[in-house]
Amino acid sequence: MSTSPSGGSLVFLAAVLLVAPGPLFAAGAPPRPNIVVILVDDMGFSDLGCYGGEIPTPNLDKLAAGGLRFTQFYNTARCCPTRAALLTGLYSHQAGVGHMVEDLGAPGYRGRLNDRCVTIAEVLQAAGYFTAMTGKWHVGQNFGVVPWGRGFQRSLEAPEGRYYYWDGEKAEVFLNGRHLANDDPALPRGWYTTDLWTDYGIKFIDEALAAKKPFFLYLAHNAPHFPLQAPQDEIAKFRGRYKMGWDRLRLERHARQIEQGIVERGWRLSPRPPAVRAWDSLSPAQQDRFDHIMAIYAAVVAHMDRSVGRFVDALRQRKVLDNTLMLFLSDNGANAESGPDGRLEGAVPGSARSVVFEGQSWATLSNTPLRRYKHFDHEGGIATPLIVHWPRRIKTPGELRKQPGHVVDIMATCVDVAGAAYPAEFRGKPILPMEGRSLVPALDNRPVQPVALYWEHEGNAAIRAGDWKLVRLGRGGPWELYDLKADRTELDDLAAARPEVVRELAAKWDAWAERTQVKPYPEQGAQEPGKSQARGKGQAPSGQAGQLRIEHVAGSKPGTPP
Repeated sequence: MSTSPSGGSLVFLAAVLLVAPGPLFAAGAPPRPNIVVILVDDMGFSDLGCYGGEIPTPNLDKLAAGGLRFTQFYNTARCCPTRAALLTGLYSHQAGVGHMVEDLGAPGYRGRLNDRCVTIAEVLQAAGYFTAMTGKWHVGQNFGVVPWGRGFQRSLEAPEGRYYYWDGEKAEVFLNGRHLANDDPALPRGWYTTDLWTDYGIKFIDEALAAKKPFFLYLAHNAPHFPLQAPQDEIAKFRGRYKMGWDRLRLERHARQIEQGIVERGWRLSPRPPAVRAWDSLSPAQQDRFDHIMAIYAAVVAHMDRSVGRFVDALRQRKVLDNTLMLFLSDNGANAESGPDGRLEGAVPGSARSVVFEGQSWATLSNTPLRRYKHFDHEGGIATPLIVHWPRRIKTPGELRKQPGHVVDIMATCVDVAGAAYPAEFRGKPILPMEGRSLVPALDNRPVQPVALYWEHEGNAAIRAGDWKLVRLGRGGPWELYDLKADRTELDDLAAARPEVVRELAAKWDAWAERTQVKPYPEQGAQEPGKSQARGKGQAPSGQAGQLRIEHVAGSKPGTPP
């Protein structure tokens, strides 16, 4: 099994087997699909080639060409809440992870999955699926909430991530509940996480095939989260490519997005935020430093794309690709933490001992054409690519889907295609009903059951009902109103012109916040009004995550484009 950054051949661990129909299906019925959810970390809306980017992502582009691209799909603006919502089909506060993995005291902010929710793995295991996960967990392992206790029969995982190399400062791996030394013989020598998660995902699939069961795999990459790290030869391939700068590259990405149909021609490109300098105003030394940062980021994304290609090839070789539903998405928008200058630290940037952050300037490129970033509920914080691939079921590959959707819909979709039963009670505890809707109708370009979509993180908040979106910056910020059909980039605030719409949507949001444990707010600082944030170092001290502003990210007064 190869997990070295330079690649290599895989040793396949099982014979080629076909998935047998599950016990809930009648004899002669078509076999239930395998299900794979691939989640990446901190990737912007426009970074993939098939969403307008210049980073080479041929494998994901090919997946999109053989499947569907959703143009209006949403996450929750932050890593832990998105994972909680994806895994449970509930809004993150309902599941207990309204902020991160610290306990802030209030019911919606306990920092771990609670006993009022079930995971996709728990539901599908009960329906006869083999369940496995690899990658970043980050929903409460510090409180004893672990994959092997929440329905995953196999797991190789990092409790929180924030490393790539086997000898990284924060490197920590658990295999099926057993904490491993980083040089344990069970792990390949010199492993790199992007390859390690993929290799073990394939290994677990082989176990499912040997057991003649359909499988559910949750493959949660930590790429491209900070600290950005990649092999030096791969970084070198991108050096110099970004010296044209973010201003020109944003225009080029936007033009490709219009050509691809990802965005409408009438949606104006959001302006460069005041804190982000014009590229041509930088000195050659400054431009070279920024080029180096983005070369590392691009190398991390390109390496992730190759791992996806290797994974798809493994499914094809095992003859199970045709009946595997695969979903690929990001947990939040691009990461502006560390401010407009980013970070480029260490003797060898991109190595295990370095610290590299994309920063706000390049994150503005990554989120083209949208406003704001991770943490925020404006489109740049919550919009994600979604690629859906299922050859047996998708009849019009290569098309776009413009139906709005949310990560809470993934549970409902899995339950639907698996023929599973979502429980009203689990382990003697009552379970909240699913909040999401199955995306299966959208595969045929039929409408998905219309519902309002909601967000709250660190006081930032939003509701989308139809084409109307109400959004605010911080708990004390004024509500802004946008018609997303005409203005997806949120540049024309209609709140003053349509106060009746503001009142109606604000009332809906308040009712949702009461119902879903957004309220009561915690007393600690992570929910202080208007303080959505993180430190320049990328992490706040325990219990202080919300007590620090990113003034350079807000850029201007609440209610105006940054």
